[in-house]
Amino acid sequence: MSVLSNILFAIVLIVGGGFFAKNVKKIIRNIKLGQDVNRSDNSSARWKNMLLVAFGQKKMFARPIPAILHFALYFAFVITQIELLEILVDGLFGTHRFFKPFLGGFYTFLISFIEILSVLALTATVLFLSRRNLLKLPRLNMKELMGWPAKDANFILIMEIILVCCIFTMNGTDEVLFNMGKSHFEGQGSFNFSVSQYVGPALFGNLSEGTLHILERVGWWGHFMMVMVFLNYLYYSKHLHIILAFPNTYFANLNPQGQFDNLQSVTNEVKLMMDPNADPFAAPAPDADATPAKFGASDVQDLNWVQLLNAYTCTECGRCTSSCPANQTGKKLSPRKIMMDTRDRLEEVGNNIDANKGVFVPDNKSLLNDYITPEELWACTSCNACVEECPVNISPLSIIMDMRRYLVMEQSAAPIELNNMMTNIENNGAPWQYNQMDRLNWKDEA
Repeated sequence: MSVLSNILFAIVLIVGGGFFAKNVKKIIRNIKLGQDVNRSDNSSARWKNMLLVAFGQKKMFARPIPAILHFALYFAFVITQIELLEILVDGLFGTHRFFKPFLGGFYTFLISFIEILSVLALTATVLFLSRRNLLKLPRLNMKELMGWPAKDANFILIMEIILVCCIFTMNGTDEVLFNMGKSHFEGQGSFNFSVSQYVGPALFGNLSEGTLHILERVGWWGHFMMVMVFLNYLYYSKHLHIILAFPNTYFANLNPQGQFDNLQSVTNEVKLMMDPNADPFAAPAPDADATPAKFGASDVQDLNWVQLLNAYTCTECGRCTSSCPANQTGKKLSPRKIMMDTRDRLEEVGNNIDANKGVFVPDNKSLLNDYITPEELWACTSCNACVEECPVNISPLSIIMDMRRYLVMEQSAAPIELNNMMTNIENNGAPWQYNQMDRLNWKDEA
């Protein structure tokens, strides 16, 4: 490889890496717009959760067929980074298959294993494309996925196909050049990679030496460039979960599902009311954290940072929506849309901050009403099916409940049936509109 190629490679790597770092910084800034919540407890359980759910994909296997396909794609993605590491070394220092002298025969095994995984990944990718575009799987063709989300999913799958083709172009032409004694890597002979030793001669065996060298470079550079494009496209794509699934599962809520948090200010007030020794006329002790500026959430800044991390992590797979009883009965609620809307609004707020030199300028918009309607929120039965189904422990329910809390405590905008129930509890000590003296009359009818 010429010095000019090394310089060009370094420039592309620096520019691509720098742009990626800039986008990562922006994501972290946006997530930190959320309210503080402590998720530093029980680190051993959190590490276990991350290893089982994110790395081991434990929850994916509730649906075995897509789980196996996804695991093949995921495992290939992880292992292929070894070959990418070699490309980085070769690109910067002008070597060719740098690891070969150090690994010997194991190198052939390693690359052969990567090729087998690449074939499995290619198969999975084609099947995923078919499920989306030919079989029209219902959860992958719902209203909220029309337009950009559908194009995004297809674009990523096509990029993966191109990446695999680059791998086999690079390895296949190298095999043919080795057999001709014209390799970049003189004196090593054929590697006999598991797939390219057959694919190479079949596809490239009749080409000239010059053409083979060009195609080998096309495959090599294509692999590197596709990785750079993919890396920087992640910011604009649902495929951020490739990176964020790990912190998302680590910081997930470890409390039992269905256990809701109480506002500390409300808890303190109730305790004060129940304390017989408390002076009702005494001024409350000053505590800046005791009373929140707002009860519940109406916009993304009112949610906590883990909920915003959830929004960026969502891969729009639709398992939450397909298991939601409200959605199944025709209600407007889609837990997937809740997460997509939260992410879209968070991006809008982030762009507002960027456009105004680091300061958010009120834009007369909010997550509630402009993105998510009260009808969607009140359709939720709080059954936790969406939380249970999510492969990476995202909780749409927590966002729904915080926004409901805002509607009730800030706007008194609960449905009539719920308002009547709360009024009855306040006046009669029970959800029913009976006088307290008559509350036990039911037992006389038995």
